[in-house]
Amino acid sequence: MRYLTAGESHGPELTAIVEGVPAGLKISEKHINADLKRRQSGYGRGARQSIEADAARVTSGVRFGKTLGSPVTLVIENRDWANWSERMAAFESAPRTLKREVTPRPGHADLVGAVKIGTEDCRDVLERASARSTASLVAAASIAREFLADVGVEVFSYVSSIGDARLGEDDPLLSAPDYKPLDIEMSEVRCPDAEATRAMKRAIDDAAAAGESLGGTFRVVALGLVPGLGGYSQPESRLTSQIGAALFGIPAIKGVEFGLGFGAAELVGSRVHDAIELDRGRGFTRSSNRAGGLEGGMTTGLPLIVTCAMKPIPTLGHALGTIDLDTLEPTEASRERSDVCAVPAAAVVAEAQVAFVLANAYLDKFGRDDMRDIRSAIKSYRQRIRTMSR
Repeated sequence: MRYLTAGESHGPELTAIVEGVPAGLKISEKHINADLKRRQSGYGRGARQSIEADAARVTSGVRFGKTLGSPVTLVIENRDWANWSERMAAFESAPRTLKREVTPRPGHADLVGAVKIGTEDCRDVLERASARSTASLVAAASIAREFLADVGVEVFSYVSSIGDARLGEDDPLLSAPDYKPLDIEMSEVRCPDAEATRAMKRAIDDAAAAGESLGGTFRVVALGLVPGLGGYSQPESRLTSQIGAALFGIPAIKGVEFGLGFGAAELVGSRVHDAIELDRGRGFTRSSNRAGGLEGGMTTGLPLIVTCAMKPIPTLGHALGTIDLDTLEPTEASRERSDVCAVPAAAVVAEAQVAFVLANAYLDKFGRDDMRDIRSAIKSYRQRIRTMSR
């Protein structure tokens, strides 16, 4: 299963095509649009979210609520296109009043992209480099999430810090994070603790008042995985490499940790690795989950726990210094309409990326054509691995 997305931030629409989807998978427009709404939510989001009301229109690959096995196409209209139709026209001449973007923002793709493609208008770059493109990614990943739900896998996320405001929690690597989904979804910053939520909102308010932006950290957790997904014989088959690559494909993600992550470098081996145990009912298990659910690039059957670090948004209220591409003189960077903090939204996008990798891992192992065959293969596999522990 893979996806291809297209569309500019202020173009007429965003498009996603998902291919490799097995036939017979139930798809819900309600679920797709619920994920899109979650991506738009979060304390500290900018004015663009009050304009857009993202909803996906499925134009291929689904009949009577089930996939056909052919590519699924999803389209999300940009309401803001009405205000940009002249400036972003595909074929008409540029308006005389067109203002080119010639003051690239530090920390964004503006300058490097302009150098790469030889443009004198950074808008040619920033329109696609914008995090707005993640809306089509989330819509596409809703297909993967439906698949995972069908085979008993749950993927969720929660925010663990924004700026220096942090969620105080027990070690999530000793057992699965046991948070109520409603507590996460009802929090404006996707944090399951009310006190930490208030502290994070205060940090965002302080940053907004200072013309600043804030980053933070969040975790993505997957429950219900079978052991043995992924591979060990080639670097690209390891889920660590696949999930890491997918998460680093999200704008502004600067760090990814599996389990203990960088903390493992400070500890002796006996405090890093998870002792293997045998449970006659469940089979092989571990005494802890410091590896975050992956060993040798493969799932262990324990919860997958990945922590991501997101940098602050590059657009600031008090702009940083830059160079005017026309005059080559120092000036202030341009100000695109932007968020103060988008960590909660990034967590939802990260769920989507992880869901795609995990869905593909299941399809690699259990077949790709038909959901009935896939369910049967998973059932047979579970029965086989139970016999190994008896």
